[in-house]
Amino acid sequence: MHIEHAAFQVEDPPAVAAWYVEHLGFTVKRSSAEPPYGHFLADGSGRVMIELYNQTVAAVPSYKWMHPVVLHLAFVSADVPGDRDRLIAAGATPEGDVVHTPEGDTVAMLRDPWGFAIQLCRRSEPMV
Repeated sequence: MHIEHAAFQVEDPPAVAAWYVEHLGFTVKRSSAEPPYGHFLADGSGRVMIELYNQTVAAVPSYKWMHPVVLHLAFVSADVPGDRDRLIAAGATPEGDVVHTPEGDTVAMLRDPWGFAIQLCRRSEPMV
């Protein structure tokens, strides 16, 4: 088995999807212009997908009030400081500084324009 996708309930799936496509390199695999506005997005590898939707049976979580260690979406980055600056210029907000871990990793936490936590990672030894 392997993971097909992880799904997230968001306020405005088309807008979130457009930002992730433009700034994080996702491609739209399937989308709907009708409620719940489901958007399946594949990452740059084409092997991992997320689904964004707005289902009426549940409230949108208050992502911006969740601590990033509770939930975040992590991305491989060859240039964590540069990508952090680029994403901040595109509307993301920093959640702390760039951190260098004892293992030799470089990581940074941000929030997308809707408050969802995203992490940028440059591992000393790639894990995937």
